[in-house]
Amino acid sequence: MLRRNCSVTPRQLGYIYAALCCASLGVALLCTWQGAWLVLVFSVLELSAVGAAFLIYARHATDADYLILTPGSLVVEVVQGGVRKKFKFDPRETRIDTTGSQRGLVVLEGGGAKVEVGRFLTQWKRRELAQQLRLALTGGSAVV
Repeated sequence: MLRRNCSVTPRQLGYIYAALCCASLGVALLCTWQGAWLVLVFSVLELSAVGAAFLIYARHATDADYLILTPGSLVVEVVQGGVRKKFKFDPRETRIDTTGSQRGLVVLEGGGAKVEVGRFLTQWKRRELAQQLRLALTGGSAVV
């Protein structure tokens, strides 16, 4: 399992946003009650912009790559922005390439399918992942 390192889950982000809205709108309503109604307009605009940014963050907070190696198959599941794509490879015919991607990702090819994995790893960890995959696909004892 290769996942994004997120310090805040989408649920926690929702709670943070709700608290931020309560505080900001509370101050804005107090200012509006005192006659400064323009503060409420800017508070709503600010909260809308922050809400949009939080929504984009939360959408990609659960992105991950899952690799499952069994004796007869290598299953790769890529989750990006809530969209799940599943690829199945024959371990004996799967080619692993680390130079075929412009972003330096590990490329798995076989049976007409091609998928890039390792988006959440450093360059060094990607090389290590490729080595472990090569070893595991050739029947070695590496745990992926």
